[in-house]
Amino acid sequence: MSDNKSLENIVTQVRRDILRMVHKVNSGHPGGSLGCAEFLVTLFNDTMKLKDGFDMDGKEEDVFFLSNGHISPVIYSVLAHRGYFPVKELNTFRLLNSRLQGHPTTHEGLPGIRIASGSLGQGMSVAIGTALTKKLNGDDHLVYSLHGDGELQEGQNWEAIMYAAGNKVDNYIATIDYNKKQIDGATDDVLPLGSLRAKFEAFDWDVLEIEKGNDIQAIKDGLAEAKARTGKGKPVCILLHTEMGNGVDFMMGTHAWHGKAPSDEQLESALAQNPETLGDY
Repeated sequence: MSDNKSLENIVTQVRRDILRMVHKVNSGHPGGSLGCAEFLVTLFNDTMKLKDGFDMDGKEEDVFFLSNGHISPVIYSVLAHRGYFPVKELNTFRLLNSRLQGHPTTHEGLPGIRIASGSLGQGMSVAIGTALTKKLNGDDHLVYSLHGDGELQEGQNWEAIMYAAGNKVDNYIATIDYNKKQIDGATDDVLPLGSLRAKFEAFDWDVLEIEKGNDIQAIKDGLAEAKARTGKGKPVCILLHTEMGNGVDFMMGTHAWHGKAPSDEQLESALAQNPETLGDY
């Protein structure tokens, strides 16, 4: 278990990494990345049971899949600070021949990345397959995945949601980044999702909500509760209420920073709000 202050220090550094990575190449998705920093830092540094080193099989350890692959800056930073690859490699984000492409890929063998997730809507299907494989292998570790709320407008998700419940995939925890924003605006304006809780429950999932999705203690408590609900015949869904652009005042409360890089002046302002904690790459 990690203390909250240590996790907060990592979160602050992850924010700095996200901002600097996207700014350097004038390309990327800072909004959702910043919104999920607390969750992914807590998941990888406090919740999941992980082996030393990395292999694609993921046997005898918890496994994570990022389905909303456009928030690659946050997963790259979290993985680097967890020791999967050198932090200095973050400096190659979105460059030609880099292992850190705009959407995660597998052909370059980047540790921590198990699927390419440039196309939305596919991560849950892969996660369910992995969870079933663990059951067949007698591996009692868990499978986690993260999805955008706008991503649930993709139909494949709902086939997977139905399949997971129908086959009692109860070693699986799917988290929805419930920030209610996507690239073109509010999800309610683009394609309303209605009540996600009611929908998942109607598909026979066990659903819990983390109302303070950018609060480390709330995330710790929510993930602990989700783990306690596994093994009871139902897949588990966490609705994680986050703020897009969290930690940077001018990026919060709007969808405008879903996929836009900060200017030099904006970067300076954003970094000033997040003083260095672990050392920049």
